[in-house]
Amino acid sequence: MTDPHTDAVRHHDPSVRGFASDNYAGVHPEILAAFAVANGGHQIAYGEDQYTEHLQQVFRRHFGDRAEAFPVFNGTGANVVALQALLPRWGAVVAAESAHINVDECGAPEKIAGIKVLTVPTPDGKLTPELIDLQAWGWGDEHRAQPLAVSLAQSTELGTVYTAEEIKAICDHAHERGMLVHLDGSRLANAAASQGLPLRAFTTDAGVDVLSYGGTKNGLLFGEAVVVLNPERVRDLKFLRKMSMQLASKMRFVSVQFEALLAGDLWLRNAGHANAMARRLEQAVREIDGVTVVRPVESNAVFAILPREVSERLQKRYRFYFWDEHTGEVRWMTAFDTTEADIDAFVAALIEELGRA
Repeated sequence: MTDPHTDAVRHHDPSVRGFASDNYAGVHPEILAAFAVANGGHQIAYGEDQYTEHLQQVFRRHFGDRAEAFPVFNGTGANVVALQALLPRWGAVVAAESAHINVDECGAPEKIAGIKVLTVPTPDGKLTPELIDLQAWGWGDEHRAQPLAVSLAQSTELGTVYTAEEIKAICDHAHERGMLVHLDGSRLANAAASQGLPLRAFTTDAGVDVLSYGGTKNGLLFGEAVVVLNPERVRDLKFLRKMSMQLASKMRFVSVQFEALLAGDLWLRNAGHANAMARRLEQAVREIDGVTVVRPVESNAVFAILPREVSERLQKRYRFYFWDEHTGEVRWMTAFDTTEADIDAFVAALIEELGRA
């Protein structure tokens, strides 16, 4: 397909959607429209534009009057910048073994930021004060990287969601031990939609010090934000962002996306829809012999075990990933643009492949 206004050619079928990741989804139409709003004329580069200035008020409505947002390019960059802001060179961060900063960032926190990640196994992807204490020790021992921060994800890599009370208990426990708290909120909107709570309930009000706020998984083209919630304990973000190669020159185009997402209820509509599609998928596959849903469905992820040969054939029709190669567990993700028809067609294909087994 061609367009008379561009030389670009469409190389994909826009009706095709899979279940591999919410990162596979396109850009929400309201976000695309926001680019046109910010385009035209000249604006000061590197974040001194009017859109980034106004964005601070948008974030403060969600996270409190002291919040300060620093737009960055991607989630790994957000996590690396945020953790550097919390820790000295000898510092370490306690995280779940399944955490994105440990498993899916190619060692960036350790290689780029020089931060040791101290992990603990968790049955559901969620930390607790007791689990944190498995690694929170050895302060003053010059032979051990100092555990001075905790990083948790909301929602977790396993699709589970902390309650606001659980996060507050973690923050209180960490602060009592002189540790700071980072929250990886790449899917924070899904967690808030799941529990019917405002974004600040899991963050500012719970005692989180710094937040990586996700936009790409919730309808943005690109961009995340590091949000400082406790300015007394988290400083020097503008230098760390630049040093970590996360400072966008045309930042207005990152900021205007977040304004479109957060100024109204688009963030909640997108996340709530993705969660609803995951529940629809879960309810459908639970009725199918040969499929076992193995984790609670609390956000927009469904984890299941089915015969491996069935998964491999189904993957030729729909994209999704194996989560655990040893057990055959797979992960199915839904997004803001997943439709009921997508779910129904996928379930029908699953039943067909099971029938061939």
